Amino acid sequence: MSDAIVLTGRAVRLSRRNLDAVLTAMLLPVMLMLVFVYFFGGAINTGTEYVTYVVPGVMLLCAGFGSANTAVTVTHDMTGGIIDRFRSLDIGGTAIVAGHVAASVLRNAVATAIVFGVAFLIGFRPDAGPLEWLAVAGVLLLFILAISWLSACFGLIARSPEAAGGFTFLMMFLPYPSSAFVPIDTMPGWLHGFAGHQPVTPLIETLRALLLDRPVGDSGWQALVWCGSILVVAIALSGVLFRRRTV
Repeated sequence: MSDAIVLTGRAVRLSRRNLDAVLTAMLLPVMLMLVFVYFFGGAINTGTEYVTYVVPGVMLLCAGFGSANTAVTVTHDMTGGIIDRFRSLDIGGTAIVAGHVAASVLRNAVATAIVFGVAFLIGFRPDAGPLEWLAVAGVLLLFILAISWLSACFGLIARSPEAAGGFTFLMMFLPYPSSAFVPIDTMPGWLHGFAGHQPVTPLIETLRALLLDRPVGDSGWQALVWCGSILVVAIALSGVLFRRRTV
């Protein structure tokens, strides 16, 4: 545990030195939210104010894009020789990966707070009470933790930081074929199956229901199952991948 805490501090310091990437991860979701609300929002009928509809999707887009930086930093470590130094100090792979993941969670928590702040400035007015807000925070943190650990796995697989950056594309793409920005019913019929059952959709529906103080329904447990499954698989996979890369 102490090794993981020390390495979390190291990962945070590395983020401060790579400030442009951190700012991009924070500002891009804000820019996308403004584009969707002000450019497209007037033409999309969602049955509610569009800014209220779109904020949950932007939250997941923000978390996914921010966590993608974890893949790049892990690959930097794996290819830069620092891992040999850590292994000589008897520091395990789990602590090294956990340090990067914890730093990702901290970065994403700040970015999420910024996106919420901008959303309130442009008219976001949720109906959630204190318990609903706690549930929203819990779901977002669980998703950020799961996706950050998955991003670390991509960093262990990639052979260069440029290749690791490809994880950004996956996380940028996934919210679009979901209920994040438009209702699934408005999409082509052949896309309904994927859009309705991919991991992002139940998370968005859960956050939207909590923020609007509506029944969560089946989306709640589906979101928890998706996040828990991704987290368990990513932790196990990262251990296997780290051992293979460092043998």
